[in-house]
Amino acid sequence: MKSRSLFTALALAFLLVLLAACGNTEGSENGEESGNAEGGSSEENAESSEQTEVIVDGSSTVFPVMEAVAEEYQTENPDARVSIGSSGSGGGFEKFAAGETHISNASRPIKEEEIQALEDAGIEYTEFQIALDGLSIVVNKENDWVDQLTIDQLKQMWSADGDVTTWSDVNEEWPDEEIEFYSPGADSGTADYFSEVVLGEEGSFRQDATLSEDDNVLVQGVTGSPNAIGYFGYAYYAENTDQLKAVPIVNDSGEAVAPDSETVQSGEYNPFSRPLFIYVKHEALQDESVYNFAKYALENAGEMAESVGYVAQPESEYEDMLSTLDEVAGK
Repeated sequence: MKSRSLFTALALAFLLVLLAACGNTEGSENGEESGNAEGGSSEENAESSEQTEVIVDGSSTVFPVMEAVAEEYQTENPDARVSIGSSGSGGGFEKFAAGETHISNASRPIKEEEIQALEDAGIEYTEFQIALDGLSIVVNKENDWVDQLTIDQLKQMWSADGDVTTWSDVNEEWPDEEIEFYSPGADSGTADYFSEVVLGEEGSFRQDATLSEDDNVLVQGVTGSPNAIGYFGYAYYAENTDQLKAVPIVNDSGEAVAPDSETVQSGEYNPFSRPLFIYVKHEALQDESVYNFAKYALENAGEMAESVGYVAQPESEYEDMLSTLDEVAGK
């Protein structure tokens, strides 16, 4: 009888210990839930810490700079998500005004009609000049007759009214071979800039040129034919110097100058030295993901521009831009 009572007592004690352990486990789980109730559930916390995808689009010329920036940024910030598009300066501004992007790249200053579209949409923004470029006029490496070109010759070649079909039409000493023309498309800031400099506001562009918003397509076109000519940002030429030749352009001093970092920085390579921009939406900067990327871009744009073949601005310019960024972001 005594043994049965002892056994019953031990069993009861074991049961009480087991119940206490379960109670502590439940209490621990409830404690975690209680703590999450103050800071949100685990799922809610994961969602709140998820970074916004930063959307950037616009100029194909600026694309290599911002792509390099984004790659470095995401390496240092593995959870960051950044999308860099290349629909041309004009196409980028259309998306910017439509609220589809946070940052717009441009190889020319924003136009009046684009400013108006942003005003109509109630979008405030700031322009940042991140680098310099030398718009490069290029021919095939096998072209051994073109050693320089003037703006007048370029106008004759690219104008719809120029009546140029062969190289000998430009210079009678050059081959009687039909020229193949390659140009950025209508949404490209590079095409806008080239047209303004070469043809003027009233000039009309020739209709038989092969157009593409993708500068790599233009590179392939010119490298594929000894009679081709095209133009695009210096970075694309710098990547293909083994297959392309940059044509020296006669500047306003009468000197034939080829594009490189020194002639672009000094302005000697005129009239094709030009600034490159990003436009940042003020409202988007309230999102830490966008602000952090924009700040990183301005801190590293000079180095990244140099790495892909463009020309950095003085360091003081980037410092001023960072101050402006903090000001518009309310930091």
